[in-house]
Amino acid sequence: MEILAVSGICTDRVVIITGAGGGLGRAHALAFAAEGAKVVVNDINSDTAGAVVDEIKATGGEAIVNSSNITDYASSAEAVQQAVGEFGDLHIVVNNAGINRDRMFASMTEKEWDEIMSVHLKGHFCISSHAVRHWRGQSKEGKEVCARILNTTSGAGLQGSVGQSNYAAAKAGIAALTLNQAAELGRYGITANAVAPAARTGMTTAVEEMATRMAKPGDGSFDYWDPGNVSPLLVWLGSPHSSHITGRVFEAEGGKISIGDGWRSTEGVDKGGKWAPSEIAGAIDDLLAKEVPAQKVYGT
Repeated sequence: MEILAVSGICTDRVVIITGAGGGLGRAHALAFAAEGAKVVVNDINSDTAGAVVDEIKATGGEAIVNSSNITDYASSAEAVQQAVGEFGDLHIVVNNAGINRDRMFASMTEKEWDEIMSVHLKGHFCISSHAVRHWRGQSKEGKEVCARILNTTSGAGLQGSVGQSNYAAAKAGIAALTLNQAAELGRYGITANAVAPAARTGMTTAVEEMATRMAKPGDGSFDYWDPGNVSPLLVWLGSPHSSHITGRVFEAEGGKISIGDGWRSTEGVDKGGKWAPSEIAGAIDDLLAKEVPAQKVYGT
């Protein structure tokens, strides 16, 4: 059995990881623990969360179960209270929990839209809000704060995905939320970054085609889609070494890390006065001739 190192880049840092009972969340929890962090394993399924806690403890790490509902503001407060009460402080929130309710837009129901917005967008707000209030209070008391918010977006949110308009919209919202958090919270010693992961999880392999493409290789070669490949980036971003990095959206899959380079305004066409509707076509032609085309929507 692998034994945890005595020290690591997150030694004695306390992290809450949502949706950590399986998939990417479990991988993140194990990776943070391996680098010395004390882990609050949040999952609405306390049994799966408990299994991850047992894995961490079996290798000498420290972890506890939290089953707060991330979509409920009052319940989310309990996660922060438990982290501080059990481990003495909180340094990192990893917003990982998510669900899919895939359907083409023309057939999507209100319930399918609302469920995605609740788990993804509101879920990213609730625990982070309570954590930020904790850190802001520490900052106002004169304590040096070295805090991290790590959000989970998606390639679907960065460029769209056919059959996932609800999910894509929520993930795009998370990317924008990250930019705002970074701009507003740096004064308190808090950084905010997002990661768009691509890995083999219960969500990604629910579709047979994806399950086949992401299957674990049987020859012992590099497991490109192993969720554990994404976790080292999260751990480093959660460490004190990343204090100069904020407001970034990273993409991670296999052994590749890249930056999602966001929306940018082009030079534009300026008439210097009000446009007539009949003049717009020419302006649009000029703009399109100079633009760098966006990446294609997934599925097109």
